[in-house]
Amino acid sequence: MKLAKGKKVYGDSYGQTSMAGLEFASGVVDRALKNRLPPILWDADGSKDLKDLLAGVVRTDFATQNLSELLAETPSLESWRIGEAFAEAYLVDHHTCNFPWPTGRDLKNSKSSPAGTDLVGFQKKGSAVRFAFGEVKTSQQEQWPPSVAVGRYGLKTQVENLRDNKEKIKFQLARYLGKHVSTGCPWESLYKTAVKRFLNDPTDVSLFGILVRDVEPKKEDLETRAKSIAVGCPQKTTIEFKAFYFSKGTIEELPKKIIKYQKKKK
Repeated sequence: MKLAKGKKVYGDSYGQTSMAGLEFASGVVDRALKNRLPPILWDADGSKDLKDLLAGVVRTDFATQNLSELLAETPSLESWRIGEAFAEAYLVDHHTCNFPWPTGRDLKNSKSSPAGTDLVGFQKKGSAVRFAFGEVKTSQQEQWPPSVAVGRYGLKTQVENLRDNKEKIKFQLARYLGKHVSTGCPWESLYKTAVKRFLNDPTDVSLFGILVRDVEPKKEDLETRAKSIAVGCPQKTTIEFKAFYFSKGTIEELPKKIIKYQKKKK
């Protein structure tokens, strides 16, 4: 089931940069927590691949019991992780993106925090494929913009660093994805097509900056950042800022709700 598009409450564009604020009703968020987000948070694809790999290894009841424990995913379900999953689902469902290697797979401890760019993958536009990189911030702060959007480690700066390829960050991300490609994997051709395009022009990428909030929608969240980052933006780079607005008090309840819904399914 696809994520709903949300109700657009503001938006504008500035050259290759655009911004939009979208409202999501409580029922929409609840349905996402029940159906769309769990496969992302529990890495359903990765779990299935591992289960298939180990299917022929198990020979005894004791081994079967241990296999069940090995396959049991216990993701850390902080609100910001759920916000990232919501952003990922939205870009996959409505912007033809594909993020094939969740950063959570690189964690040796599921309770730790992944470092680096939040969303790393591809975007398809017609027959064309290129790299797509995204940063996501979740905030309950009643301030417009919230502190996570500004400052040295804020959303705008992170997207700007991607735009400018500060410290060769885009090359690092292209290398990161490449090291996880295996011959015959479902996204091998996507990577080869995207990396060829990237090597011809490293500015030819799609960038996203997303805020997840539960406050009154205001264009002040994004407007200044979108306008300023548009200045000097390379011709082939597209940058989209989006703010997702939930009902007040929603973000704090996200972990409790998704756990409750998962228990009901069992």
